[in-house]
Amino acid sequence: MLVVLAPLLFIVALCVKLTDGGPVFFRQKRVGLNGRVFEFVKFRSMIVDAESRKDELLKLNKHRNSITFKMCRDPRVTWVGRILRKTSIDELPQMWNVLVGSMALVGPRPAVIAEVQKYTSRERRRLAVTPGMTCFWQVSGRADLDFQQQVE
Repeated sequence: MLVVLAPLLFIVALCVKLTDGGPVFFRQKRVGLNGRVFEFVKFRSMIVDAESRKDELLKLNKHRNSITFKMCRDPRVTWVGRILRKTSIDELPQMWNVLVGSMALVGPRPAVIAEVQKYTSRERRRLAVTPGMTCFWQVSGRADLDFQQQVE
């Protein structure tokens, strides 16, 4: 799939780069199967310093009293990023993670380390399976589902 999609991936990479000159990929440590930490990669859809600006936006979290952070119309998302997210094209570089075995095509989305630190023992059970590029909650409501619904 990576070879077949190479022309699309190249065009997307060019669009991301030309938007603001920042890196094409967003890389983050995520928690996978059995709590193993791995490097998660996707096309960057936010401004370069988006992670450092997250604290300013916590009061606008759509998932109040939840482990996860979701926000409607996040001001950190670039105009290209909006398109990439709407079409899920930003997720395509995760095929690399699938190729190297840290992810599967289908499974619970890989968790952020800070979120896993807040998990109950029940919620940690989701780490017993390989995380996936897509999962049930993504096709059933995405950000409209809070963390407890995602776990279910």
